[in-house]
Amino acid sequence: MPHTNLERVIALAGLYQALNCVIRIARHGTADADTMEPCLHSLFQIDAEDVDAVFGKPGAVANGARQLIAQLTGQPERNLELTRYAVQIIKLERSLARRPDQLALISAGIQEAEAKREHFALQHPNMLAHLADIYSNSLSHLEPRLLIQGDPMHLRNPDNQNRVRALLLAGVRAARLWRQVGGSRWQIFFNNKQILEDARRYIDDRPGVDESV
Repeated sequence: MPHTNLERVIALAGLYQALNCVIRIARHGTADADTMEPCLHSLFQIDAEDVDAVFGKPGAVANGARQLIAQLTGQPERNLELTRYAVQIIKLERSLARRPDQLALISAGIQEAEAKREHFALQHPNMLAHLADIYSNSLSHLEPRLLIQGDPMHLRNPDNQNRVRALLLAGVRAARLWRQVGGSRWQIFFNNKQILEDARRYIDDRPGVDESV
């Protein structure tokens, strides 16, 4: 079944939401839990009914849609760091797609994490540590290797390191979903008007959580 432009925008918004959380943790040592939750939730959605359901309730990635709009319009301002990370994550997902051994490793790790969900919430430190280990044991060895910039005090914190790696894993999940529903890099550069229209429609239809940039 062909996928819609809106579905591709939702997947892309999931990527931008995860990376926005990464930036906030790196700079400020924290990110909104309600904004992080849909990103982590998506890691466990294998047979979701549709793209929207991958991230949970309607409007779950409205924050990411707002980040996407800001990058396209410059309002309130563009975040070049966010764009750079997004491009790197998309390239990293393509590297992963060529490595079935690493895909299998990630899949096994997620299955183990699924069993832990009976005992731990998604953002429990034990769960975040497990998801971070999945990233460290697989994606961190592929190119391009992501170097996250921020406040060294926050980046040295082990809990923050786990949050960042878990969210990067979620970012790759969103990038993979985006490609699976027909997303491609050229669309970001040459289909801006349609992306902008669908991102705004998504926010209008599903207001979701609004976190400041």
